[in-house]
Amino acid sequence: MFKNGATSGNAGNTMKKILITQPKPENDRSPYFELARKYNIDLVFHPFIKLEGIPSKDFRKQKIDISYYSAVIFTSRNAIDHFFRICDEMKISISQDTKYFCITEAVALYLQKFILYRKRKVFYGADGTNKSMFDVINKHKENEKFLYVCSENQQDNEIVNWLKNNKCEFALAFMYRTVSNEISQIMESEYDVICFFTPSGVRSLFDNIPTFKQNNTLIGAFGNNTGKAVEDAGLTLEIKAPAPQSPSMVAALEQFLSAEAKKK
Repeated sequence: MFKNGATSGNAGNTMKKILITQPKPENDRSPYFELARKYNIDLVFHPFIKLEGIPSKDFRKQKIDISYYSAVIFTSRNAIDHFFRICDEMKISISQDTKYFCITEAVALYLQKFILYRKRKVFYGADGTNKSMFDVINKHKENEKFLYVCSENQQDNEIVNWLKNNKCEFALAFMYRTVSNEISQIMESEYDVICFFTPSGVRSLFDNIPTFKQNNTLIGAFGNNTGKAVEDAGLTLEIKAPAPQSPSMVAALEQFLSAEAKKK
């Protein structure tokens, strides 16, 4: 039986169970686990979406010559995985002069799995926001041709519009697609907080439970597009990241839980 949001009093003294709509971190030292220990809360991890790689034979239909582009924009590790998968399947050699522009340092560092990491070729935003990434891209836009690797059904319109408005030469490369995951079993429980990370995650909630009611459950969102999707779905957004004092969802939860603890 599907549950709606928590019906008991939320936040404050009753904050016990938080649903993170992403896979459980493999590293035992993840800050999520430290957060759980510090505030004695139960963190439940379950991805609300899954990615399907677009086969190279279908990617060819987009008629994109990857080697033509001198710079690649990545907003996630998944985008990096699928970019190099496609290159491998199509036997495309990436130039050592290719520049990479990433949304965060963590995404940028993930490139080490595939390339020789050189700071003069890899760039990232200072605080995880699109604006900070734009500031970096802006310094190079005159001389580069950009390839924005993204999901077939989930592009960041802010990035697309910025590239258009700043007259950048660019193309969208659809290398994977986002589909809703099965969440029926995980949603049989009630949660004090549910944290979303993509608009597709929000969509998955209503794909699985069209009649979902928020009730007293608090909603967290990472990214402007995710926050907009939460509000467009008629939900109230309480925990937002990134922000100057909370660049990550962990930091936003830490800030929120600390404030709640002080109310006791």
